[in-house]
Amino acid sequence: MLHAHEALSFGRGISAEEEPALWQKDLTGAIECWIEVGQPEEKAIRRACGRAKQVCIYTYGGRGTDQWWEKHLTTLERLNNLAVMNLPLDGSRALTTFAQPAMQLQCTIQEGQIWMADGENSAHIELKILKGASTPIGQ
Repeated sequence: MLHAHEALSFGRGISAEEEPALWQKDLTGAIECWIEVGQPEEKAIRRACGRAKQVCIYTYGGRGTDQWWEKHLTTLERLNNLAVMNLPLDGSRALTTFAQPAMQLQCTIQEGQIWMADGENSAHIELKILKGASTPIGQ
């Protein structure tokens, strides 16, 4: 939802190291945005940063994410086109209330705040920015 664009598409993700979970390519096939979810290996992140204008990683969970970030912080801080955001554990749990077949979700994003709703449930999601990219998309 934060990267909504008509050119955004699913990659093969886990089944193919050379493709992300989601990506956006321009008309020439150049990768504008590479989006990963979870805790990818440092080598894969560096490779993605070399291939894409912008790389975004969305981590989730609790202590495991904190340990992953501490382990890779020094190396990842140097990658100018990398942004890393964490969905805290309470945010992950809130999103599970929406999981069902044939979901219809509404999303509002305003000033960095995210609200999700499905008609019965609603949740406020706040991503924690671990690292912002110093080279934004489109530059």
